[in-house]
Amino acid sequence: MTDFYQTGIITTLHQLGKPSLERLEGDLLRFSKVRPIALVLPALYSEFEGPAMPGIIQELAKVKYLNEIVLVLDQASEKDFQRARELMSPIPTEVNIIHNKGKRITEVYETLSRNGLDVGAQGKGRSAWLAYGYVLARGRSDVIALHDCDIVTYSRELLARLCYPVASPALDYVFCKGYYSRVTNKMNGRVTRLLMTPLVRSIQQLVGQHDFLSFLDSFRYPLAGEFCMTTEMARVNRIPWDWGLEVGSLAEVHRNYSPRRVCQVDIATTYEHKHQALSPDDAGKGLMKMAVDICKSIFRTLASEGVVFSDGLFKSLLVTYLRQAEDTLMKYEADATINGLDFDRHEEAKAVETFTKAIAMAAQTFMENPMSTPLIPNWNRVISAIPDIFEMLKMAVEEDSK
Repeated sequence: MTDFYQTGIITTLHQLGKPSLERLEGDLLRFSKVRPIALVLPALYSEFEGPAMPGIIQELAKVKYLNEIVLVLDQASEKDFQRARELMSPIPTEVNIIHNKGKRITEVYETLSRNGLDVGAQGKGRSAWLAYGYVLARGRSDVIALHDCDIVTYSRELLARLCYPVASPALDYVFCKGYYSRVTNKMNGRVTRLLMTPLVRSIQQLVGQHDFLSFLDSFRYPLAGEFCMTTEMARVNRIPWDWGLEVGSLAEVHRNYSPRRVCQVDIATTYEHKHQALSPDDAGKGLMKMAVDICKSIFRTLASEGVVFSDGLFKSLLVTYLRQAEDTLMKYEADATINGLDFDRHEEAKAVETFTKAIAMAAQTFMENPMSTPLIPNWNRVISAIPDIFEMLKMAVEEDSK
């Protein structure tokens, strides 16, 4: 049976029947005359050397409704930067590439630092934030879409479905989050399945119903890296630069806009990208680091909205989470079994143990310094501190591209 059920406090846009890609793209071409659309691509050069970016480029070369593409290139030499430009050349849309280690972009970061604006360490969060600033500086687009660059099952239908709800003048959405099934011969998406959902529901058990927790729990895939927003949102929202990017971004959306203007959309029947190692003994990398950063982001957001955390609450949370996660694990085992999927109960249990440690580490860090979760200042504040920052940014991209 087709799933059309609406749950939670945000709108879910399902993939019903057999939607026509030609109709979607035709509508988007019309919408783009009124609401020009920019696509932001935070990429590592290594993704150009694998199967992901070549496939994405091949699909984007067929897209006609985009107004501009901004690719932020990380971990790349000058030679890599030039090669990336060559590889992006088949795309007919205007493409601007920001070299994150370029001389002039480095000067921009130094200027920000001298003015007391901490934009964090290298990573997806900082790249996305910089690209938003560049789109705002150019002033040529009203809608910004972003997706990861490691998607090996990429289809241009993913982009069309992601952009449609915000680009459509007939719909009143300012933010759209993509979701999809993370299933191959087994269930993937361990951080969402075994950390996020059990953790959010465990906190609800302990502190009661809370608007932000209900908001998070309404998303089918809150950690998805694909979303679309208005440029006004990109101007006012702060975002984390660490692994808490997705949760922190949702926190800012919740803080600044009504849930009625937020939706999620089914963007792909299959979705495959690179997988992070669990790294249970190293909080500095892999899913362990991701889990710690996500937990810190959730704790900080709730604290900013009046939830009082204590040692006792965190001890109760660990016990409650463990029970919730174990119960959730059993549900997924049954789901996998009826569908003939591989299910390694030992590996799933190890993930739960790792995430329990991550919650404890995040709680300790939070209690020692509740303000430790890094948030990049929004662009309104940056403009206030450095009025000519947009001109500096445009010139830096232009000079680094020569």
